[in-house]
Amino acid sequence: MNQEAPIIVGLDIGTTKIAAIAGRKNEYGKLEILGFGKATSFGVQHGMVLNIDQTIKAIRQALENCYASNPNLEINEVYVGIAGHHIKSLQTRGDIVRNDTDAEISQKDIDQLINDQYKTVIPASDQIIDVIPQQYIVDSLQNITYPIGMSGVKVGANFHIITGDKNAIRNINRSVEKSGLKIRDLVLQPLASAAAVMCDMDFEAGVAIVDIGGGTTDLAVFYEGILKHTAVIPYGGENITNDIKNGLGVLKTQAEQMKVQFGYALADEAKSNAYITIPGLRGQSPKEISVKNLAHIIQARMSEILDFVVYHLKQIGMDNKMLNGGIILTGGGSQLKHLIQLTEYTTGASARIGFPNEHLASGHIDELTKPMYATCVGLILKGYNDFENDRKALEENYVKINTSYLAKEQAAQSLASQEEWIEETAPSSQEIQDRKAKERNASLKNFLDKMKTKIIDMFTEEEDAKL
Repeated sequence: MNQEAPIIVGLDIGTTKIAAIAGRKNEYGKLEILGFGKATSFGVQHGMVLNIDQTIKAIRQALENCYASNPNLEINEVYVGIAGHHIKSLQTRGDIVRNDTDAEISQKDIDQLINDQYKTVIPASDQIIDVIPQQYIVDSLQNITYPIGMSGVKVGANFHIITGDKNAIRNINRSVEKSGLKIRDLVLQPLASAAAVMCDMDFEAGVAIVDIGGGTTDLAVFYEGILKHTAVIPYGGENITNDIKNGLGVLKTQAEQMKVQFGYALADEAKSNAYITIPGLRGQSPKEISVKNLAHIIQARMSEILDFVVYHLKQIGMDNKMLNGGIILTGGGSQLKHLIQLTEYTTGASARIGFPNEHLASGHIDELTKPMYATCVGLILKGYNDFENDRKALEENYVKINTSYLAKEQAAQSLASQEEWIEETAPSSQEIQDRKAKERNASLKNFLDKMKTKIIDMFTEEEDAKL
C-alpha cells in the first residue's frame, strides 16, 4: 500500500442509509478500502436533512461501525454527497482579459475565471455548490478542453453551475460538524456516482447516469468528456415502497421487504400464479399478495421516473442516438429485477447497471460492489482528484519558490562581492589624510613657485630700466 497517499473518507447521507467508507490509493492507483460502516437513516427525507438530532445519531453510528472495522482509523475530515429537491443547475459564460499577453495561459488565469463565476446572480435563498467548466475559448479558438500553456488575450469558458438551498446546505453542515467532523467538500451525488462507475471511454462516448436513491433519482449527462446536464427527479425507492404500502395495504417494512425480494420492474416478466403470504396483524388471517400486482405497482412508478429522464434528455437535445455509451443505472433502486429491459424500452437507449468496482482494488468487501455504494466510493475518488491537483499546484509553486530563492541568493552574492571589492579597494582613513596633506603641500609649493617667479621678473624689469 502507498503509505504516502492520504486516507480519504466519503460520507453518503441518504434517505434510507448513511454510509462512511475510508480508502487510500495503492501504488497501482486502485482504492484500498480501509474502513466501512453504515447505519439506517431516520432524519433525512428526499435527500434533505429534516431532523438534525436523528441525522447526527445515524452519522455517529455509521462512524462507530467504520471504526469497528478498523480500530486504527482516525477520521477528522470527510467528503459529503449532496442531493435533494432543492438542487438546481444553470449554464453561464465567463471571460477574462489578460494583462500579460506575452505570458502563457496559466492555472492562475483559469482559477480567476472560475472564481468569477461564484459572483453569478442567483436567488438570495440559494448558494453555489460547484462551478464546472465545460469548454474553453481562447480569442477566436473554441471548443478547447485544456487551455493552459496557450497564448491569448481573452480567455473564456462555458460553465455548468450547481446551486442548492442555503438552509438545506446549512443543515447538512451542522449535522456533520456536530458529529465531530469537518466537511472537506460538498459533492453532487450523481457526479460522485459517475466517477465510481464510469471510465474515460464512457465520458467521451456519451452517457446518462441515473442514480436511483431512496428519496430522489439524480441524473447526470456527459458527452464528449463534458458534463452537459444535471437534474434531480423528485422520486426514488421510498416512493415505490409507499406505493406498495398504500396499494396493497401492508406495513412499510413489509412493503420494503417485498420490493427487495420479489419486486419486478417489468410486470410482463412476473409470474401470474406466484403469491406472497403476509402474516396477519393482531390475530388476523394471513394476506396473499400477487407478485404480478406487485410488479404493476413498481413498473408504474419506475416508468414515471424514466419518463422524466427522457424529458430531460430531450430538453438538452440528447436523443438515444447521441448516447453511444447508453444509460448507466446505479444506486439502491437499480437492483430491481428487469429494470434494464424497462429502461431500454422507455428511453430507446442501451442500458446497464453501474457497479462501483471500476476503481476498487482486489480484496475489498463484496458488499461494496453494490450500486448503492457508488456515491460513497465516488466521494473518495473526488477527494483524491483534489489531492492530486493540489499536489501538482504545490510542486509548481515549489519550483517557483526555488527559482525566486535562487535569484535572491544570486543577488545577495553579487551584493556581497561588491561590498568585498569596495572594502578591498577603498583607502583607509590615514591614507586619506596623507593624500590630502600631499595635495595641500603640492598646492602651496605651486603657489610659492609662482610668487618667486613674479618677484624675480619684477627686479629684472627695474635693472633694465636703469640701464
